[in-house]
This record gives sequence, C-alpha cells and structure tokens, in this order.
Amino acid sequence: MIICAPNVLTAEELGAIRNELRDASFVDGASTAGWSAREVKKNLQVAINTESYAKLQDIVSTAFLRSAMLQMATLPTATTQVLFNRYDVGMTYGPHVDAPVMGGIGSAVRSDVAITVFLSDPKTYDGGDLVVDANGMECGFKLDAGAAIAYPANSLHHVSPVTQGARYAAVIWVQSQVRDAGKRELLWDLDNAKRQIFSREGKSATFDAISKSHANLLRMWADV
Repeated sequence: MIICAPNVLTAEELGAIRNELRDASFVDGASTAGWSAREVKKNLQVAINTESYAKLQDIVSTAFLRSAMLQMATLPTATTQVLFNRYDVGMTYGPHVDAPVMGGIGSAVRSDVAITVFLSDPKTYDGGDLVVDANGMECGFKLDAGAAIAYPANSLHHVSPVTQGARYAAVIWVQSQVRDAGKRELLWDLDNAKRQIFSREGKSATFDAISKSHANLLRMWADV
C-alpha cells in the first residue's frame, strides 16, 4: 500500500525548515547506509547531534503525529530518527531495500513503513523522483513541498539522479502496531469506509457494524 498525504507540513513549517537547512552542517549520506546500499547512496545528510538537526526533527516529528492520514495508514508504535537529505546535481540513490531493523540496543525499530516528506518545490529541481517497485511495476513520485508518501520499507526503491537544482527531503521509518502489510491495508480500507458512512448517515447501524469489525480486527492483529 502506497499512500500520498498532502500538506503534512504547513507553509510556516516549510519556511522554518528551509531556514535551518540553509545553514545546517551536511555529511556524506552513505554514513547511515548498510554495507551494500552504501555502494549506491550518493547524497548528503544533515549531521545528527547538532542544534539545527534537533529543530528540524522536532518540526517533522510533530507534523507526522498530527497527520491523521499518516497515523491511519501506518498505525505507528515506534519511529526512527528523522533523516534530512540533500541531492545536488548528479546525486542519486540506486536501487535498494531499507534495513529491516534500525537503531541500536534499547532503541531498535522494525522498519515496516518508510515515509518521505518532500521539502523542495518540484519546480526547483529536475530528476530526483522517488521510484518504488510495486509488484514489479515501477512508480515514480515527485510530490509538492510539504507532502509525504508512505510506502512499504521492504520494497525495492531508488531516487533518480538530480539533473538540475537541489532536492531536499526528510525520511522517517515506522514500526507499525500491525506488522503484516496486507492486514494494514484491510484496516485502512475499513477505517475509510466507516468515515464515509458516518459522513453520510451519522452513527447508523451500518457504521456501528463496520466500526466493530475494524476495532476487533485491530485488537486481534495489534502487536503492542
């Protein structure tokens, strides 16, 4: 399941992020990649443990928790730190699968869902599409600044080379309450269905029946 969520960041938040990125300290992005992904990861990342990074992470983490769509889609129980990356002309991230477990002892997170928050206006750079392999078919995404995409972290994906301008994005990985992607999709569909029924009928018998099924399936499948 791939979900695109518009306006995860407000215009004010985007402005604050861009101000921080302007003076942030960047390091080689390969430093956080696994041994094989390191061979194809050609980008820069904001250095962690800096004042700029702390401000940036607070803004994006708050926005993620505020987004009802992302919360419904991912059912988060834990998240990684947010990574902020920059792709200048010629930079790319070749085909790879994200590490299944991230973090260290006491802070390990199973990466069920990856979320990319686009920070650059798509008109300001060429290339830099996020390309996700969805059941053998490649789908490219280049969203508006402030929008986010959530996609399975176990999928093969890459960022195409930037040919003009600079591409900035934030990436966060989520450990879901429901490990199985197929079950998460069923819960997503049921949640959307009950909201649509409520908007038409209010708290009807049909709404109650679907709400009961949604709640009991989540209770059955949740790993908390």
